Amino acid sequence: MGATYVRFVFALPFAVIWLAVLVLGFNLDLPQPNLAFAGWVIAGSITQIIFTFLLIWLFSFSNFAVGTTLSKTEVLQVALLEAILLREAVTPLAAGAIVVSSIGVLALSASKDRLTVGGMFHGLGKKSTLIGLASGFFLGASSVLFRGAALSLNHDSLLTSAAFTLVLATLLQTILVTIWLIIFEKGQISSVVTNWRVAATVGFAGWIASICWFTAFTLTNAAYVRALGQVELIFTFLVSVLFFREKVTRAEIGGAILLASGIVILILERVT
Repeated sequence: MGATYVRFVFALPFAVIWLAVLVLGFNLDLPQPNLAFAGWVIAGSITQIIFTFLLIWLFSFSNFAVGTTLSKTEVLQVALLEAILLREAVTPLAAGAIVVSSIGVLALSASKDRLTVGGMFHGLGKKSTLIGLASGFFLGASSVLFRGAALSLNHDSLLTSAAFTLVLATLLQTILVTIWLIIFEKGQISSVVTNWRVAATVGFAGWIASICWFTAFTLTNAAYVRALGQVELIFTFLVSVLFFREKVTRAEIGGAILLASGIVILILERVT
């Protein structure tokens, strides 16, 4: 959990500074939290930590390939959870695009881990597979819950709502993980302090990623955001082919095409 702790504790100062810049630099009002916000942000913070625990646990298994692949179904789970919790349903065209892109992601992931369709079905009942599905669920749930938290503020500035939500979520997660480390992994804290220069760089990078995610979640449906965020897999695929000259399979090429097609459809659906 040391790496997770670094991401929270060293990202917190940057999150606070960004919120201060928005409020003081642009003369924006600080959002006023309410009970609904507290519920959303607490639930989101806890589910994100649970996701981290499950992901770490998943990699402790020798046969985690199927679980890792099925954890990529988080976008489908986000769309379902968003419809249930926030009453926000995607359009039929967007739903189709999300399904297409998710199939592409599964194909890319399965091919990378050399999984066959038969191997996927054979591994469905394994513990690691269930953990993989659960990790995808909790990651998706945290996205929806953080969107709910930001929207519950009813603030005029969506940027400020996102920044405020990130500060409170990161603060809560820092406290919770600190308590965990003190009880179970006390040595990790001293290790983090010793390597504070590297940790600060990691925290800064983590803050940039988090504020981008939180701002996007505040602006539009979490399902759209998570689906479009999968474009990173296409970049990874292209880098491996063009720069590292790695050999790719037909399944990987097909997966990349499906993923790209789904993303293009989503973009066109949003701009028309």
